[in-house]
Amino acid sequence: MSDALRFLPEGPYQNAAGHFSWVGIQHGSDVTFGSLNRFDMASGENTSFDLPGRPGFAFPCKTANKYVIGCERSLGFFDVTNGSWEPFCEGVDQAVENTIINDGLTFGDNLIFGCKDLEFATKKAGLYLYRGKDSKLICLRDDQICSNGKSIVDIDGQLFLVDTDSPTRTVVRYPLDIDAGTLGDPEVVLDLTDDPAVPDGSILTPDGKSLIVSMFLPSAAPYGETRQYSLESGECERVWRTPLSPQNTCPALVEYQGKLMLIITTAVEHMSQDDQAVCSNAGKLFIAETDFDPAGWAPPAYEA
Repeated sequence: MSDALRFLPEGPYQNAAGHFSWVGIQHGSDVTFGSLNRFDMASGENTSFDLPGRPGFAFPCKTANKYVIGCERSLGFFDVTNGSWEPFCEGVDQAVENTIINDGLTFGDNLIFGCKDLEFATKKAGLYLYRGKDSKLICLRDDQICSNGKSIVDIDGQLFLVDTDSPTRTVVRYPLDIDAGTLGDPEVVLDLTDDPAVPDGSILTPDGKSLIVSMFLPSAAPYGETRQYSLESGECERVWRTPLSPQNTCPALVEYQGKLMLIITTAVEHMSQDDQAVCSNAGKLFIAETDFDPAGWAPPAYEA
C-alpha cells in the first residue's frame, strides 16, 4: 500500500465472503481527508475512494455499492459507483471544538458511534446513538477522549453496549435502551490500565462470549498484538501477533474459502522515521486464521 494508506487504517468490515472494506482515517499527519477502501482477498487488490474529510467508520448498506459513513462531524451515504456523498445528519458534537467522529457500530437502522478529541487530552468527545426510526441524534455521553471499539450483546433480552474509551485503558459495558435513548451505569469488563499498549478497535467473537481487541503500542517493538478476552472472566484466551507492526488498530472477521479469517489493521501514525525503519510492516493489513465456525455467521449491513 502507499504511504498515505498506511498512515491510519481502521475499521475493517466484511462486505461479502472474501471481500472487506476499511477506512484510511487520514492520509498523513497534516492531511485532513481520508478514504474508503475495498479489498478483494482472492486477488489481493485494494480499491480506494477519497472522501471529503476524515472518516471514523464505514459500513456497507443493504443497497449494493452504498456505504453509511461517519466523516468529520457528519453521517452520510457514499456511493462507490459515482463517488457521491450525501450527508443526512450534520453538526455532530457541535457543543465542543476540535473533535471528529471515530469508531462505531451498526444495529438495524441505528448507528452507535463515538468521537475523539484531536488533541487526545480533554474529556469532551461525545458518544452518540443515531436512532433510525425517527432519524434522531441522541448524545449518550459527552465526556470521552477517544471513543473506540464497540459491540452490542444481548443478555436475557437486555441489550448492553460494550465500549472502549482508549485513554482510560478500560472496556466497559452499559445497559442500553435504544427506544428510550439511554445508557445505564457502566461496569468494567476489561481493565488494561497496567498494559503498555492501548486497547483500540474491538469485535465480538461469533458466540458473543469474548472480545477480540487490537492493542495499539505507541513505541517500536518486534511485534504488535490483537488479543481475545473472555467477557465473563476478563482472562486473555488467545493472542495474534503482527510482526514488525506494533500499532494494531482494529480487527474484523471475514469469511474466506470456508474459514473465518481475522483481519487486523495496523498504523504508522505517531511513528518517527527511526521507528518506521525498525517496524517495517507498520501500516500493513494482516490476515490470520481462526478456528471459529463460519456457519450462519455474517456481520449486519446497515438497513438503508
